[in-house]
Amino acid sequence: MSATILSMEAVSLSFKDKRVLNNLTFAIPRGEAFGFLGPSGAGKTTTIKLLTRQLKRDAGRISLFGRPIDNATSADYERIGILSDTSALYERMSIADNLRLYAQLRGASQRRIPYLLERMGLADDQKTLIKNCSKGMRQRTALAAALIHEPELLFLDEPTSGLDPAARAEVHRMLAELSGKGCTIFLTTHDMAEAETVCDRVAILDHGAIAACDKPEALMLRYARNRIVVKTRTRGTVETSKDAAGAAALAELLEAGEVLSVHSDEPNLEEVFLELTGREF
Repeated sequence: MSATILSMEAVSLSFKDKRVLNNLTFAIPRGEAFGFLGPSGAGKTTTIKLLTRQLKRDAGRISLFGRPIDNATSADYERIGILSDTSALYERMSIADNLRLYAQLRGASQRRIPYLLERMGLADDQKTLIKNCSKGMRQRTALAAALIHEPELLFLDEPTSGLDPAARAEVHRMLAELSGKGCTIFLTTHDMAEAETVCDRVAILDHGAIAACDKPEALMLRYARNRIVVKTRTRGTVETSKDAAGAAALAELLEAGEVLSVHSDEPNLEEVFLELTGREF
């Protein structure tokens, strides 16, 4: 079994009289891409701030690299990469100069910069000043900066926000490669299709508590509807149930040569999210 890289056990946090996080418990093994999903205001960013010691919990235990987070050292945090809405880029410096600066600050080799520029689709724009970059270019530069030192643990808060489909797909491929090499990823996103594609497991947060945590496909099967949809030659669309009566109805349609297609009606992750939280993203 892989070592646990990051965990929370019965963690709670309140701001004055408002309970923001309530008894959060999860454990993330090395190399897992873990999605942390929830509506706006559910506590996702607050959780990341606790995990990166920007905030202090009221109760519970947090472990980082197998040790209590209170004992984490600066060397531990050198093993972490972070992309958030507060990730800093220097406006009057070029894309490449920002990456060179981050490599210097992280004590990383600058030989990785051309590779990151190419993977992020920034090679042709590397001399562009950040102040002249689009939102998507800024996001890709910030992600490259978070990866400059090849972190073991990566916190990503909406990593593909503002990216076009091609750039988003390339980021997804890169994240899969990183996870395959043992990098642990903690991802928040409003894009449920992204969570399905990237994440090994997802936790759905609602009002500061975890409503469900499992593999995306397991969650979708758990909340599957008891319905089969059959498109027929002459009888239109027929709906039947996933039971003996439904099997008999489907057999009759097959025997009559009516069946054009059969679909089992499982929800996607977005529908599961809405069912569990009752709220939009």
